[in-house]
Amino acid sequence: MTKTGQDHLDSLRDGRSVYLDGELVGDVVDHPAYRNAIRSTAALYDFQAAPENLELMTFESPTGARVNRSWQMPESYAELVQRRLALEAWAEQTNGFLGRSPDHVASSLCGMMMRLDLFEAHGEKRAKALEEYFEYVRDHDQFVTYVVVSPQADRSKGVGGQADEFLVAGICDEDSQGITVKGAKMLGTSCIMANEVLLGTIQPMQPGEEKYAFSAAIPLGAKGVKLLSRKSYEASAVSEFDNPLSYRFDENDAVVYFDEVKVPWERVFVYRDPAMCRTQYHETPAHVFHNYQAQVRLMVKLRFLVGVARKIAETTNIITIPQVVESLGSLAGMAGLIEGMVYGMEAKGLFVGKYYVPDRHLMYASQVQAQQMYPEMIQAIRQLTGGGVIMLPSGAVDFAGDETAGLIEKTQQSPVVNAKDRVKLYKLAWDAIGSEFGSRHTQYEMFYAGAQFAVRNHSFRTYDWGKATGMVDRFMDSYDLPE
Repeated sequence: MTKTGQDHLDSLRDGRSVYLDGELVGDVVDHPAYRNAIRSTAALYDFQAAPENLELMTFESPTGARVNRSWQMPESYAELVQRRLALEAWAEQTNGFLGRSPDHVASSLCGMMMRLDLFEAHGEKRAKALEEYFEYVRDHDQFVTYVVVSPQADRSKGVGGQADEFLVAGICDEDSQGITVKGAKMLGTSCIMANEVLLGTIQPMQPGEEKYAFSAAIPLGAKGVKLLSRKSYEASAVSEFDNPLSYRFDENDAVVYFDEVKVPWERVFVYRDPAMCRTQYHETPAHVFHNYQAQVRLMVKLRFLVGVARKIAETTNIITIPQVVESLGSLAGMAGLIEGMVYGMEAKGLFVGKYYVPDRHLMYASQVQAQQMYPEMIQAIRQLTGGGVIMLPSGAVDFAGDETAGLIEKTQQSPVVNAKDRVKLYKLAWDAIGSEFGSRHTQYEMFYAGAQFAVRNHSFRTYDWGKATGMVDRFMDSYDLPE
């Protein structure tokens, strides 16, 4: 049976340890800091389980389970496009504001499975562990997230050079049953509302740092897993009217501390091997596949933001001003560029064994553009809104009083909408571009794929320089000094 929203809600009542505002949170499903975002995630599963969406959103796995298409490993261009349509439909349910929705790490695991041979070369037991784990999370349609970045601390030193030996999650013990993990990992986006966390390292490591060079999967309700939640923007939302995005879609981020967590061998996929930690992402299609999903999500998000920008221009009747048309045209060009890059990644894809995967360089090229474009788009929308997003009623309650409601009618005017709808639009715009929630999203889109230099290095590494410089060489060979 296809996973539903209620199935997901029930699965999160596992006694997980989440800390917020100095206290251990009880049931996260109903806690005011997380309940709406958790239900937005659950709604994704209800969407896929609806009879009219079943074919679009799900497929039958090799074992007969009906699961989300994010677990599908496409064997043709047509299947890749079919899979993308499901990712796109899911992103549309949240306007792209769930940055690490369940299809993100599912895509990464698909990419790893496409090169299971590399794990077999690392060790047959590790490959078998990955294969069996993948079948488990796929057939149970689990929400898997990951933590693959080390706490910043002393950034001039590697993971093995920190003052605390186990600042960064490492293997502190092992026996015939498995490994014991101690230390922290960060950017645990969506950990509070996910089922499992993939613990690994995507940053380069040096010889001697083998205790940190592993990859393993851990249930988020496991003993010793402690989630240190950042401030909840959902809890700070005044109302759904005042903060419509942060009220629904604050997926939260957490530092994850592993307090001597026991991990059985059947959940360990990479063991004390710095090179393999890199290989599992960059020599398999994993890095491409999960970042391709992120570009599909961003495509939807930019489409939404461009829609907000146009409605702002229409509401204040500046849509015919040439400079505004130019600005909207520029924003539309940004959104169209990412959409075109997604289609290009698919059309220029290639086979890895029997699997068809998006083009690696076009994916990185898209990320290079996206990191630059997102803050530019936010700034452009700020220019269009001007002071309008600041000079708003303090809250939805202002509409309840006769005097304040009357004043709102007098001061929040528009030639095309009533005062309430004008305020509603501008509150939405501010939540997208200027609130804590909106500012976090700007930071997220700029850095979720890594620092700019890292993304640009990926683009440099994967570009066909031989083709480009070969053109120059051939042309230069066609002439010389005059005789």
